[in-house]
Amino acid sequence: MILVALGSNMSGPWGTPRQTVERALSALNHGPVRLVKASPLLVTAPFGVTNQPPFVNAAALIDTHLSPDALMRRLHMIERTAGRQRRRRWGPRTLDLDLLDYHGLARHKRTQSIRPLVLPHPGISERLFVLEPLEQVAPRWRHPLTKETAAFTIRKLRRLNGA
Repeated sequence: MILVALGSNMSGPWGTPRQTVERALSALNHGPVRLVKASPLLVTAPFGVTNQPPFVNAAALIDTHLSPDALMRRLHMIERTAGRQRRRRWGPRTLDLDLLDYHGLARHKRTQSIRPLVLPHPGISERLFVLEPLEQVAPRWRHPLTKETAAFTIRKLRRLNGA
C-alpha cells in the first residue's frame, strides 16, 4: 500500500487550493503512477504556523513500480509544476505532497537524495489532517512502526486535544 497526503492553501498556476488538489490527484493517475482511491477533500486549520489560510487536504492510495526515491522525485516535480516554492517550514504553499507510507517500509537512514526520505512519514501520528483522509482511503492501514490503525490514532489525538 502506497499512501500520499496532499495539501494546498495558496492559489497558483493550477487555480484555487481546491482546484490544485484536484489536479494533483489527476497527476497521481498518470504515467507510471496509478490512482487507486482518493479521499474527499477536507478543509483544515493550518498546522505549525497558524497565521495563514486554511488548507484543503486529501489522501491518495496509489500504485506504482517506481522506487520510493523515484516516486518522491515525481511528487516534487508535480509540486514544482503546481508552483510550489519552498520558503519556510509549515508556511503557505500551492501544493504539498507527502509520501506517507510505501508498502510498510521503515527507512530512517540517509540515502543518495539531498534530503533523506524517511518512511513512514514521521508526522502521520500527530496530524488529524493527514489521518482523517488516510482512514477514508485505507481503513485497514496500520502504522508500520506502531501498528496502530488510523482510526485508533485519530481517537487518541482527539482525546489528547479534548475534542
